[in-house]
Amino acid sequence: MFVRDQWYVAAYGYEVGRDLLSRTILGEPLVLYRTEDGEPVALADRCVHRRYPLSQSHLDGDTVVCGYHGFTYDRTGACVAVPGQRRVPRTARVASYPVVEQDSFVWVWIGERERADESLIPRAPWLADPAYTTVSGMEPLAARYELLVDNLMDLSHETYLHGGYIGTPEVAETPITTEVDDKNGVVHVSRHMADAACPPFYARSTGIEGRITRWQDIEYHPPCLYLLHSRVAPAGVLPNADGSDPDGFHVEVVYAITPETEHSTLDFWAVARDFALDDQGVSDFLRESNRTVVLQDVTALNILERVIATEPEGYQELSINIDTGGLAARRILKRMSDVRS
Repeated sequence: MFVRDQWYVAAYGYEVGRDLLSRTILGEPLVLYRTEDGEPVALADRCVHRRYPLSQSHLDGDTVVCGYHGFTYDRTGACVAVPGQRRVPRTARVASYPVVEQDSFVWVWIGERERADESLIPRAPWLADPAYTTVSGMEPLAARYELLVDNLMDLSHETYLHGGYIGTPEVAETPITTEVDDKNGVVHVSRHMADAACPPFYARSTGIEGRITRWQDIEYHPPCLYLLHSRVAPAGVLPNADGSDPDGFHVEVVYAITPETEHSTLDFWAVARDFALDDQGVSDFLRESNRTVVLQDVTALNILERVIATEPEGYQELSINIDTGGLAARRILKRMSDVRS
């Protein structure tokens, strides 16, 4: 159920440099690099001559020289030199992809070039905001991207899969509210816990002792970006009437969900916080803890992918109230994929 005419995260900005980087998005192998003036470039990762991966080649200035027979490509994908002759065949070019660097991500448009509108890229401004400190990473899944969407839209699994890190009983016990913005294609799921246990993830990073007020407000922009606006504070401490919230701790959790193939996914994750900005110990703890949580999800979703592969045709799963956000996301994804099918 790929949605092709969309922007997807191909890499973090810090991953793209003068070394050639290989990534696959929606089944299309890409090679990414930066020009000498710092602009990111994305080309098809396959030489037109004998299909050799350009990511296994080298840069000469701003051109990519194929490591097999020396076909040389500029940043637009046009072949500008071939070995043993002066004339370059008219059809000697590889696909190039529109690229935008924004909010610490390198976004690539997969689809018809003329539809590539930068204003359609969903925002995650905290990742590049000096008022926040961010830790981040990427983990590959041997599972379809829809399973990751389901996982993130239903956070009740935190209680059972992530106990000892971010899960407490209240997450599963507290009802959710779900709203769908059909005009903008955004799904909102909220869970506000007035009196909850403080999991280690927040206790060690904020220093809060005792029980907490804990808010989880999800904002999913299908197909590619998931935002979790998380607020914690000592139990009973709420934002002021004017909306200011000096006594709350705010964490913006961002997942860029990039389908790699029909059965594999690139899971880009980031955690931005507005407290303890210069505390390296807090950063190290949050990085290690969140990566552990992500890997727990990876393990579970990889298992699910294998289970699904053995299911009889027509198997029907059961859904309940906590699945309303995930089911809404599925409907939007199907509608988006149907538009270009």
